[in-house]
Amino acid sequence: MGKGPLSGVRVIELAGIGPGPFAAMLLADLGADVIRVDRASAVRGAGATGGTDFTNRGKRSIAIDLKSEAGREVVLRLVEKADVLLEGFRPGVTERLGIGPDDCLARNPGIVYGRMTGWGQQGPLAQSAGHDVGYIAITGALHAIGRAGGPPQIPMNLLGDFAGGSMYLVVGVLAALLESRAGGRGQVVDAAIVDGTAHLSTFIHAFLAGGLWQDERGVNMLDSGAPWYDVYETADGRHMAVGAIEPQFYAEFLRRIGLDGEELPSQHDRARWPELHERFAAAFKARTRDEWTEVFLPSDACVAPVLSLKEAAEHPFNTARDVFVERGGHRQPAPAPRFSRTPGETDGVPVLPGGQSRDVLTDLGFDDADELLAGGAVVQG
Repeated sequence: MGKGPLSGVRVIELAGIGPGPFAAMLLADLGADVIRVDRASAVRGAGATGGTDFTNRGKRSIAIDLKSEAGREVVLRLVEKADVLLEGFRPGVTERLGIGPDDCLARNPGIVYGRMTGWGQQGPLAQSAGHDVGYIAITGALHAIGRAGGPPQIPMNLLGDFAGGSMYLVVGVLAALLESRAGGRGQVVDAAIVDGTAHLSTFIHAFLAGGLWQDERGVNMLDSGAPWYDVYETADGRHMAVGAIEPQFYAEFLRRIGLDGEELPSQHDRARWPELHERFAAAFKARTRDEWTEVFLPSDACVAPVLSLKEAAEHPFNTARDVFVERGGHRQPAPAPRFSRTPGETDGVPVLPGGQSRDVLTDLGFDDADELLAGGAVVQG
């Protein structure tokens, strides 16, 4: 068990890709004992899911032949000794394998069964394939991201898979776990990326309902429409991010950029936003990104340098707080959030499929470990 606030919680993760493994990693970072159930066939291709797949850090892996009766029974025996099960298959797959919610709750009435999908367990698209970009497209979120007159811009897969997916799965599982421990009965958590992404846009929908948001890209306060909430190119071709919304912060921004004494349009005069954009763009072109960083940080001007992924991991503002840590010879994001008494931790080393198969069986009291390994129901990596 880990040392974080979830120490003592055991999670069975049925191996998948993307948001499911990230949710399980987060639970492991916070101290849960996460046992990843990989397919027996994955052992032969172990390099594909090991090495630098940081979403597999802090876990143990057991490789099981899920299509065999003996393998199915191993999973259900693991469930008997667990608090949570996570799976990310299409609806109906685990039921056909004999390890669906009814099967698991029959063995462990207190189990929290977390399901991670894009479209959800029901609905006209439930059986369709999909990826992050489609999920955020159908919720309206993708349409809202981008500049005026340009196409929607894809925010990698952070918004759908991980914000709308993983984080909602974790919230749902922890809430259900609290309820289960109080009443002794588990339940199914249906975490769909479309649900989570739509829920994340509540703030923008409130603006839209109040007439404070136009349903088009690049013309609003938070989508690059406002000149004081945008990114600007510097003399060296890099960029600075500006988010000076409040009047006092906007005033500090103008002072530090050198325009506080100039005659400028009013901050909220939308008709003259293009003029303000031009003034700010010209000012930022006068210095390099690092020179502007010295000007603005630290301050209340709400301006920051736009760093690359590699730069961010090594930047002094981040290293001072250990936002990134070096584990297993690789720089990677540190566990979050932080706790005063029971901090999360990770060795940062991703597990390989089946790497701990025998250890898991022994640790959980399987007295037939040798038989299971010899028969192929469980495979040691």
